Amino acid sequence: MSNAWMVVATREIVVRALNKGFLIGLAVTVAMIGGLIGFTSFMEGRTQSFEVAVVAGDESAVTALESAAADAASDDRQIELSMLPVDDASAAEAALDDETADAWLSSGAASGTDSWTLSGWREPDPDLTQLIGTTVRDQVLADRAADAGTSMNALTAGSEVETERLDGNPVDPQVVLVAGFVLAFLFFTGAVGSGAMIAGSVIEEKQSRLVEIIATAVPLRQLLAGKIIGSSVIALGQNLLLAGVGLIGVSFTDLSAILPAMTATMLWFVVFFTVGFVAMAALYAVAGSLASRTEDLQYTTSPLMMLLMGVYVVTFSADGTFERVLSYIPPASIVSMPVRVLNGDALWWEPLVSLLILVVATLGAVLLSERAYRGALMQTGGRVSWKTAMAAERGTTLGA
Repeated sequence: MSNAWMVVATREIVVRALNKGFLIGLAVTVAMIGGLIGFTSFMEGRTQSFEVAVVAGDESAVTALESAAADAASDDRQIELSMLPVDDASAAEAALDDETADAWLSSGAASGTDSWTLSGWREPDPDLTQLIGTTVRDQVLADRAADAGTSMNALTAGSEVETERLDGNPVDPQVVLVAGFVLAFLFFTGAVGSGAMIAGSVIEEKQSRLVEIIATAVPLRQLLAGKIIGSSVIALGQNLLLAGVGLIGVSFTDLSAILPAMTATMLWFVVFFTVGFVAMAALYAVAGSLASRTEDLQYTTSPLMMLLMGVYVVTFSADGTFERVLSYIPPASIVSMPVRVLNGDALWWEPLVSLLILVVATLGAVLLSERAYRGALMQTGGRVSWKTAMAAERGTTLGA
């Protein structure tokens, strides 16, 4: 059968697509991504309201609070301030105690000192503290400038510091860090989940002796090719779905401005993952063939699990020269190179060179795995080592 691999691939796709565990897990992951993006968008768009107590007669505090409220409205800080007049300090403390007020602003004039105090029953909100602190500082400086016969504009002229990023990349480093984590997570879950399904499928057929019947009609090389292609289609489809959900969600957040850069990064990741997963699928198929029982899979797949876990941990936290090196070393390049593209750190030709290296490494892994797979698949009675599998396949070839 010249197209036997297509039959095997179709079967793998159908079985996986109809697997309830896979579908439930995929639905849960999509819901988690959507929920996380929705929560982030809600928090970014949420307006915080604060009730600030001011003691009667503390005109400096009243002025500062009114200025802070105006600044918050003009700067679109999503903070609303309202004033709660109280009779004295005891009333202000009582308002904080019963949570009628979120904070109490007291000026230096009211306390007979040069210091200002923003009190809270607990630690005052950081955003509120920053807003009022900036307003009070500007107000004090303006008063002292007036006393000196000058103005705030004259005192602060030329003191503004503008920021400039010379590489021209608009993506914030924190966004790059989060993107690195997301890509590493997609790679890890896609490779481990689909890889485990391949290994499980192989050992199931081997343990039930079904593979001996299949081998009479389907060459082992085509059987392996069908399993790799079928599982790769499922893994690619899963990551395309998750990436699509993520990008659509990002379009509704403040990060929508960098959506073109993130889309390009995701496309590079899909290309790298598609190539790299073929090698992972082949190696997982060998891991399944090396086992004789389902219980053996934990032993035969553990080296792959350690490799993937290492890639997951290292890639999303890598930086600088280390990240550049990783972007050329498979399988870490599957994550590191797309992250570098997002960061604006990669020249136009670097992803192409890295992808070529990954293609060569994948071809090598597939050829090596194919030999081990053919040598181990028909062996039963215990776990088979790579050395034994390679020797058995070599002997079969020579005998033929």
